[in-house]
Amino acid sequence: MSPADVLKMIEEKGVKFVDLRLTDTRGKEQHVSVPSHVVDDTFFEDGKMFDGSSIAGWRGIHDSDMILMPDTSTAVMDVFSEEPTLNMFCNVVEPMTMQGYNRDPRSTAVNAEAYLKSTGIADAAYFGPENEFFVFDDVRWQTEMHRTSYVIQSAEAAWQSGDKFDEGNIGHRPRIKGGYFPVPPVDSLHDIRSAMCLALEEMGLTTEVHHHEVATAGQGEIGVKFDTLVKKADAVQILKYVVMNVAHSYGKTATFMPKPLVDDNGNGMHVHQSLSKGGQNIFTGDGYAGLSDVALYYIGGVKKHARALNAFTNASTNSYKRLVKGFEAPTLIAHSARNRSAAIRVPYVANPQGCRVEVRFPDSTGNPYLSFTAMMMAGLDGIMNEIDPGAPVDKDLYDLAPEEEKNIRTVCFSLQEALEELDKDRDFLKAGDVFSDDLIDAYMELKEDEITLLQKSTHPVEFEMYYSL
Repeated sequence: MSPADVLKMIEEKGVKFVDLRLTDTRGKEQHVSVPSHVVDDTFFEDGKMFDGSSIAGWRGIHDSDMILMPDTSTAVMDVFSEEPTLNMFCNVVEPMTMQGYNRDPRSTAVNAEAYLKSTGIADAAYFGPENEFFVFDDVRWQTEMHRTSYVIQSAEAAWQSGDKFDEGNIGHRPRIKGGYFPVPPVDSLHDIRSAMCLALEEMGLTTEVHHHEVATAGQGEIGVKFDTLVKKADAVQILKYVVMNVAHSYGKTATFMPKPLVDDNGNGMHVHQSLSKGGQNIFTGDGYAGLSDVALYYIGGVKKHARALNAFTNASTNSYKRLVKGFEAPTLIAHSARNRSAAIRVPYVANPQGCRVEVRFPDSTGNPYLSFTAMMMAGLDGIMNEIDPGAPVDKDLYDLAPEEEKNIRTVCFSLQEALEELDKDRDFLKAGDVFSDDLIDAYMELKEDEITLLQKSTHPVEFEMYYSL
C-alpha cells in the first residue's frame, strides 16, 4: 500500500485519527495518534517527531528527538476505537541521518532481512509462532514493603470446583493439565476465542485454528498464518493487541505471561522457521526428517547459540519458572522429528514445501522483532559455518536416564544466566551490523534492572520455608 493508497483509504473510510505504533525494547507496543487532517503526502516523507527519552532504554533527555516513520504497507483499520482510526506500524528514524535507530527493534528486524538477502543464502525467512495465553476473570497483585501477594480468579479453574457461586457452580471445567482440548461447556472460552479470530481477520491476519490449551483456568491458543520476519513480528503485536482487547470487552483479562499459575502448564511461543530462495523452500531435502543440509546447519546454529538466544526468546524472570521439567517446556537442547519434548522439533508435513523447524523454548515475553531476528542470525551462523547439529534424540527427553541426560546441554535456568551467555556469545548477532554492541548492552542493562527488582523482593514462599527457623 502506497502513501496515495493510505490517503485514499482515509477518505473512503472516514478516518478521524491515524495511530502510529512502535515497539519498545522490552516488546511493549506504544502509540501516538494524530488527527487525519494532518496526514498528507509530506507526512510520509517527514514522519512524526516524538520524545525518545521517554522510552525505557533509549535516548537521554539531552538528545531525545526522534522520528516515527510510518510503514504504509501496514495500514489497517482499528477494530476497537470508537472513532474511525487507522493504525500503522513505524520504524524509528534518527533525525540527523534519516536512518533507522540502532536500538529500535523493528529497524533491527528490517536490517536483518536485508542482511539475509545480502548473504545469498535465501531471499526470505518465514516465521510461524504459536503464542499461548490465559484469559482470567480477575487478577490482583500488590508489591509493597510490608506485603506481597497475587490472586487469580477464573470460573473455569479446577480449584473452583468446590466454591459457591450466586448463579450456581457450573461443574464443567478442565482439570489441571486437562485443558487440551474438550468441547464446551468444559471449554468455556470457545466463543471468546472465536471473537478474537474475527477481530484478527478484520485487522488483516489470516487465522488457521483456535483451541483450548493444556492448562486449566482459560489457557488458549490462536494459530495465525506464517509470514516473513518483520511482517510476522508485526502480526504478533496485532495478536496481543486483539487478544487483550477482546478479553477486556468481555469483562475478562488476558495475559501472555509465561508462568502465571503454579503447577500447571505455562504459556510458550513455539516458533516455526524456514528459509526460501527463488520461491522455493530451501529447508526441504532428503536428510533427516526430510530436511536439507541447509536446514540441519540452521539447527546446528540455533543449538550452538541457544543459551545466548534465551536472553531474547525468554526475556523475563518469569520465563524461567516455565522452563522446568514436566510441563511441556523443553529444557534439553536437542533436536528430533515430531518429538514435543525436544527443544527443536521437526514437525511432520504432508507437503515437502512446508518443511520447517520448530524452536520450542521461546515465550511471548520476548520482543518478537528481536527474538525472530536473533534466531535467524543463529541459524545463518550455522549455515555459513556448516555447524553439525549432532545426532537427533528420538526418545522422550523428559524421561531420560541420568547418564544420558548429563551429555545434553540445557537451556538457561535464569534470566541472569541468559544475560551472561549473551554477553560472551554475541558476535553471531553482529554479523552484517544487524545487532550492535550498543543495542545489546542497552538491552542487558534494562534486563538487569528487572533481575535486581526480583532479587531484592521478599517472596511469600520464603516465609513458609524460613520464618520459624
